[in-house]
Amino acid sequence: MSGERIIIVGAGIAGLVAAVELARRGLEVTLLERAAAPGGKMRELHVGPPADCRAVDSGPTVLTMRWIFDEIFDDAGAGLDDCVRLKQAEILARHAWNATERLDLHAETARSAEAIGDFAGAAEARRFLEFCTRAGEIYTTLERSFMQAQRPSPTGLVRNVGWRGLGGLWRIKPFQTLWSALGEHFHDQRLRQLFARYATYCGSSPFVAPATLMLVAHVEQKGVWLVEGGMQRLAEALAALAVRQGAEIRYGAEVAEVRAPAGRVEGVRLAGGEDLAADAVLLNADVAAAAAGLLGQGVADAVPAPSPSARSLSAVTWSLVARADGFPLLRHNVFFSSDYPAEFADIFEQHRLPRSPTVYVCAQDRGDPGEAPPQGPERLFCLVNAPAYGDGPSFDALETNSCAENTFARLEGCGLHIERHEAAATMTTPHDFNQLFPGSGGALYGQASHGWQASFSRPGARTRLPGLYLAGGSVHPGPGIPMAAISGRLAAASLLQDLVSRSPSHPVAMPGGMSMH
Repeated sequence: MSGERIIIVGAGIAGLVAAVELARRGLEVTLLERAAAPGGKMRELHVGPPADCRAVDSGPTVLTMRWIFDEIFDDAGAGLDDCVRLKQAEILARHAWNATERLDLHAETARSAEAIGDFAGAAEARRFLEFCTRAGEIYTTLERSFMQAQRPSPTGLVRNVGWRGLGGLWRIKPFQTLWSALGEHFHDQRLRQLFARYATYCGSSPFVAPATLMLVAHVEQKGVWLVEGGMQRLAEALAALAVRQGAEIRYGAEVAEVRAPAGRVEGVRLAGGEDLAADAVLLNADVAAAAAGLLGQGVADAVPAPSPSARSLSAVTWSLVARADGFPLLRHNVFFSSDYPAEFADIFEQHRLPRSPTVYVCAQDRGDPGEAPPQGPERLFCLVNAPAYGDGPSFDALETNSCAENTFARLEGCGLHIERHEAAATMTTPHDFNQLFPGSGGALYGQASHGWQASFSRPGARTRLPGLYLAGGSVHPGPGIPMAAISGRLAAASLLQDLVSRSPSHPVAMPGGMSMH
C-alpha cells in the first residue's frame, strides 16, 4: 500500500502502536507530537536542583498484559525484551490502613491467599480464591468478545460470545456495581475497599462502576512488570520501532486543524501554518478535544461530544525527590482513606478535592522485600484522585494546600514520613492536566465507566468523517497502557480495511491476533 499518506496526531501509546502497525505495511506514516518526547500521559518529570536532578515517572507506573506488546514487537520483527528491560514484580502492592494494618498482594495467588488469611482469617482467604476464579471468568468472557472487538454493542457482545458463552456473560453480572459485587466476596471491609480500588484504574467510582472491572484482578495476577529506567523507555522503544518500520516522527509539531474542506480528510495544518496532505488522519487525542472544535469544526461534527458530567477522575500528583522513612515502602504502595464513600462523594458529587483521600505512592528506587532501600533522598510519585474540572475556576490556594495537608497526614497516620522540599517537588493539578491534554478538563481516563452502558458509549476507531480515525484512552476499549495499545491496533486495522475497500487491487494483511468483529 505504498503511496498512501497517513498522519497520526499524538505520540501517546495508541499513536505509537498505530504508527508501527501502519508503517510496517508500507504506508507513508508521519506522526506529529506537540511535546518534545513520546509517551503522552506516560511522562517523566525532571525534579530537583541542577546538581541532583532526577527523572521521576509521573504517569502510569506499571505494565500489565505484556503479551500485547510482545505481539506488537514480534510482528514488527523485533523482540520486546531486546528493546526494553522488564522485571516482573513479586509483590503487586503494599496496602496500609493505619500504622499497624498492612497487607501485601503477591504475584502468586497462593501467596496472596496466605497473606490474606494471616490478615483477615481463613474464611476471607477462601473467599479471595473464589473471587480470583470469578475475575478470571470475567476476563475470559470479555477479552476477545469486548476488549479486542471493534466498538462492540450489547447485542454485538452477545453475538460475539455465541450461545455457548451466554452463561458466562450472565455470570459476570454486568448490571451489578463493583462495590456491591465485592460485598458478596469479602466480609472484611478492608478487603472490599482494596479490590474496589480497581475502579479507579479506569477513572471511576467503585460505587457506580460495573462489577466487570473485577477482571483487573486477573490481569494483575497474570503479571505486573516494571520497566527498567522508567516507563518512558517503553514509549521511546515504540517510537524507535516505528521509525525502523519507516515512519517519520516530528516532535514540537502542534496540529491546529484537521483539514476536511470537502467533507473528507485532506490533511492537517500545524500551529505554525504549515499544511501537510494526507489520505487519512488518525487522532490519538482525547475525544473531548476533537468534539470541542480544538482541531477544527469538521472534526467536531464527526465525533460525539462527551458530557463534562461523565468525565473520569483527574488527579493531584506530587513528583518528589525526598527522604522517606518510618514505613517499609515497596515499589507500589496504597494508603487507604478512612472514609471511602466520602472520598468519591467529594469528587463526583461535590466536585471538590477529597478531604479524606486514598494515596498512591510509587517509590521508584525501591523493589521487592530483601532489596536494600535507597540511602538518602529517593524518587517518589504520590497521587490522589480529584474531580476533572480543570477547565473551570482554579482550585484556590486554601483548597490545594488543604489537599496537600490531608494527603501527607494520611501517610503520616500510616507511619510514613516524607521530608519534602519545594526545590525538589513538582505538583500537578487537574488544571495542569487540562493544559497538558486540552479539552479533557483534566480527566485522565476519558469517560468514567459508570453504569453498565458506559463501556459501550466510548467511540470506536471510525468516525462520521471519511478518512478520520480515533485511538487512545478515551476510545474503545478504554484507558490504561494495554487498552491504549489495543485501541491503536484497532484503529490501524480499521484504516487498513477502509483503504483496501477503496483499492481492491492492493490486498493487505490485518494486524495479527486481533478480533475483527
